[in-house]
Amino acid sequence: MSLDHVKNIVLVLSGKGGVGKSSITTQLALSLSLAGHSVGILDIDLTGPSIPRLLGIEASKVKQAPGGWLPIEVHPSRILPPAPPTTYPSPASATTTNGSDPSAELPDSAPPINGHADSQPAQIGSLHAMSLAFLLSSRSSAIVWRGPKKTAMVRQFLTSVLWGPTDYLLIDTPPGTSDEHISLVETLLKDVAAPVPSTTNGAAPRPQLAGAVIVTTPQAVAISDVRKELNFCGKTGVKVLGVVENMSGYVCECCGVATNLFSKGGGEVMAREFGVGFLGGVPLDSQWGVLVEEGVRPTYGAVVKDGVEEHGNGGVTDEEEDDDLETKMSTVQRGMDEGLLVDKYRSCSLYPVFEGIAKQVVDTVQSGTAGSVGRIAE
Repeated sequence: MSLDHVKNIVLVLSGKGGVGKSSITTQLALSLSLAGHSVGILDIDLTGPSIPRLLGIEASKVKQAPGGWLPIEVHPSRILPPAPPTTYPSPASATTTNGSDPSAELPDSAPPINGHADSQPAQIGSLHAMSLAFLLSSRSSAIVWRGPKKTAMVRQFLTSVLWGPTDYLLIDTPPGTSDEHISLVETLLKDVAAPVPSTTNGAAPRPQLAGAVIVTTPQAVAISDVRKELNFCGKTGVKVLGVVENMSGYVCECCGVATNLFSKGGGEVMAREFGVGFLGGVPLDSQWGVLVEEGVRPTYGAVVKDGVEEHGNGGVTDEEEDDDLETKMSTVQRGMDEGLLVDKYRSCSLYPVFEGIAKQVVDTVQSGTAGSVGRIAE
């Protein structure tokens, strides 16, 4: 089986579309890689594959090898140089527009890079990805398939992609509990089980279906649909590693004012109701969008106007600003042209958030304490 070299399989699920599953999957994968783990992403959102675009590898094409397909390499295992200093927005001193507290999961005021006191070279794990998008002729190609063909494609992805040694395989799924989900879980429960000790002849243990990360947004309309996904996990026997509340507040990168655009706390309440863990809230950060769309390293405390970054004046004269304009533009261009996505992600304010989420996922998987859904709420 093509999953023979995969140690742990993690599903990323949600009963609601548009909650940011692919973004969560991508950032979780980058954070696991930065923690030194080898990571794979399997994108089975057949009609709306987003992973290749988020990873900046849309132009890549899958290569055929004896026995199956080779996943696309995003980056190899390597040592990253120290990242440049980064000052994040300061939610600790922020005020909110609706009277509630800023998200506790946001990083503290002006933390050092990586959330640590040092900025040492980092040993990262490899990252590979597989998606139907790599097999299509163009980004705009439509997939018009009935259930049986979707089911066959999911099974082919699970049996025909030749993953190398992989600590964590994240499977990004479409919203709902339909054909793809049923085919995915049936295939995994048949061919993948709880860890089996190595045999006396040195054979590797079978991969483990570690569990699912459930993604929601705070508002009630999303929570009501995501509850169905937790019920799905309960009925199929898939353990839940925890719930992530995406879009949990927005802190302005310039003024530090925090706003809970979609309310806050619904994901944590739902997790508690079902007896599963809550991994944390993830705020909105426009610099994450700039990073994945334009390849520019995130910067904070700046306003972008007409394509040019404008920082607070701070007594700088117009002549000095004009002299500095060329430097700013060349810096932005270098950000687009140089560096790996995983390296630039270290400068994003969301990295310390996902560093904590990734650690919780790893600890839960290694300890075997993933929760079973405690009750089925119809």
